[in-house]
Amino acid sequence: MDERTGVFRVYRVVDAVPHINLFDTDATRLYTVYQSGYGERQPAVDDLRTGNLVEATLGGDPDDSDEAWSLLSFERLDRVTMDFAVDAEIPAVAADLWEPGLERPASTVLEEDGEPVAECFVQPRAPLPGGTFVPSVLTGLVPMESLLTELPGIGEPPTDAIFIDPDPPDADSYSRPYGVAVLFTAGADELLTEFRERYDLSAGADNRPEYDPYGL
Repeated sequence: MDERTGVFRVYRVVDAVPHINLFDTDATRLYTVYQSGYGERQPAVDDLRTGNLVEATLGGDPDDSDEAWSLLSFERLDRVTMDFAVDAEIPAVAADLWEPGLERPASTVLEEDGEPVAECFVQPRAPLPGGTFVPSVLTGLVPMESLLTELPGIGEPPTDAIFIDPDPPDADSYSRPYGVAVLFTAGADELLTEFRERYDLSAGADNRPEYDPYGL
């Protein structure tokens, strides 16, 4: 068994899938890790949420792509709180930001009382597996670690993120060719509350949508 030690971003799938995805923030590799079987450490593993940043040691076989790795040890360092709204209305700022034919994410800074406190991104579906937005975020397939480290339009790290999809994760077709991510800094107050109320997102609640990842 080989070991990998580093700093990882946690991405969860769904309760029906007994794995956690860990994104190596240095090597930019995604590891699939068993979610259960940790004995006395199990409660700490169960407390991990999408957006957690952990320093961890993983054990596994790098030559066996079908076998998950195990969490040998970990310590939580930080967290970006992530919320999800699907089958939801796109905010006007994102609709205005989108341009037909856009191939890369585009963004704009949002202000509160004249101060930049958030950044809104539109993410084209085209490069995502099956065009799915929220499932790709949940599993760590959207490359966003640089955004979670520092928002390019503000120069500060985000503390909260809301991911908005106008369609359900298992949609056969999409009403819009993009999803939306709104990332908030610690300076956001009323704006973050406004978005949470608009999309009925309770602080601290697990609002990952239910979907069958094997059916997508």
